[in-house]
Amino acid sequence: MRKKDLCCALALMTLPLGAALAEGPSAVALSWTCAGCHGTDGSSAGPSSPSIAAMDAEVFIDAMQDYKADKRNSTIMNRIAKGYTDQQIAGMAEFFARQPLRLRPQEHDPAKAVLGSEMHQKYCEKCHENGGRPSDSGILAGQWMPYLEFAMADFVSGRREWPRKMQRKVDEAIKEKGNDAVPALLHYYASQR
Repeated sequence: MRKKDLCCALALMTLPLGAALAEGPSAVALSWTCAGCHGTDGSSAGPSSPSIAAMDAEVFIDAMQDYKADKRNSTIMNRIAKGYTDQQIAGMAEFFARQPLRLRPQEHDPAKAVLGSEMHQKYCEKCHENGGRPSDSGILAGQWMPYLEFAMADFVSGRREWPRKMQRKVDEAIKEKGNDAVPALLHYYASQR
């Protein structure tokens, strides 16, 4: 084979690899970067990071876009989100939406969880259906209590924008049960498996 023909043959053989490299890493490969905080399958093993397995893809995309635009408070996610393209975020959203959510047992106060269940039914169930299980309003059921405490503190302090109707519902719950309302809800969500 002539040198010119050999070069052309080698160039043609590398085209699929070159095309794959141009597309970038797969959604699965990108998800590995999330494993340290959110678990290898999106089910968090640590108390300050939420589980993202089974998360509605649009909720994931909205969260990542808010982090990218510095609209959502975080310690590190704002910087991480800026490293992904919109296409990569959409791919990760679809990947995590397909993962089964594995809820881990955590300590909670059963009496507070009972009150929280009542509060959830009255104030939260309309948006956070099925006890806060995965939906287009995010995931509350089974999330780590420290994460939920941090998230509520962000809402209350104004570091995070309240979703539609949420502030009114939380205010109504606090008006009814005072300082017991939010902790009861958090213990209820922590009790879910």
